[in-house]
Amino acid sequence: MNRRIVHAACALLVFGGGLAAAAAAPAANRIEIRNFMFMPKTLTVPVGAEVTWINRDEEPHTVVSANGQFAPSKALDSNDRYVTRFSKPGTYTYYCTVHPFMTGTVVVK
Repeated sequence: MNRRIVHAACALLVFGGGLAAAAAAPAANRIEIRNFMFMPKTLTVPVGAEVTWINRDEEPHTVVSANGQFAPSKALDSNDRYVTRFSKPGTYTYYCTVHPFMTGTVVVK
């Protein structure tokens, strides 16, 4: 194989991997619903951050603020997402209306 092609391919792998990692950074503000739990149970984010919930269960779930501090999600089927932005500092507790024992907290600093 031509050395230039090999060098170009290596550079793409090295530098492309860095770009992929940078693009994946917002995943830090993600909460996954697995095994009837919000994971992580508590997430701390800066003011202005968007948080994404993803349902990884086969059962539907909701994301509803315990104090009406943000709009509730629709029923999330498998792999559905719900996103909301937190523009004020505070502690936001939430739960699943279908399974009220499922609770979580977003702390905004």
